[in-house]
Amino acid sequence: MEPAPVHSGLKPEFPADLTRIEHLGIAVRSLAESEPLYTRLLGTPPYQKETVESEGVNTLFYRVGPNKVELLESLRPESTIARFLESKGEGLHHVAYAVDDIRVTMQRLQNQGFQLLSAEPKVGAERQWVCFVHPRSAGGILVELCQAMPAEEDLPTTPASEESPTS
Repeated sequence: MEPAPVHSGLKPEFPADLTRIEHLGIAVRSLAESEPLYTRLLGTPPYQKETVESEGVNTLFYRVGPNKVELLESLRPESTIARFLESKGEGLHHVAYAVDDIRVTMQRLQNQGFQLLSAEPKVGAERQWVCFVHPRSAGGILVELCQAMPAEEDLPTTPASEESPTS
């Protein structure tokens, strides 16, 4: 695998593969109850609602200028979001970063000692390949890596644990 391109002036050990903040993920107990609050707060209605069965969540997305906010509601009591809400309550759950090549970024982070929560990328909301970095290895913040799927790429029909982009 070739490393991600490095912006001029950056040292090779610091590749610029996290290209921008993709979205902020906020855990909520109920999308129905939170939607009016966030619509008023952000001054815009949500543009998309989606269920991500593999993660056990319903999501609701807002655009705020060039940025996005994702509300996450648990589908099942054993989901990661349900456990988060139980221990911490509603609030910021994760920061997601866009990447051009999720596998390259995952390998770089593993090589640098970061703990990934899956060995392979999974299909996430908005037709993106995703992988999470454990908060213990990322300064207490759950980090999500997101790579946009090409429009012509079919969603896999394999279980979430086997989903990954071809490269």
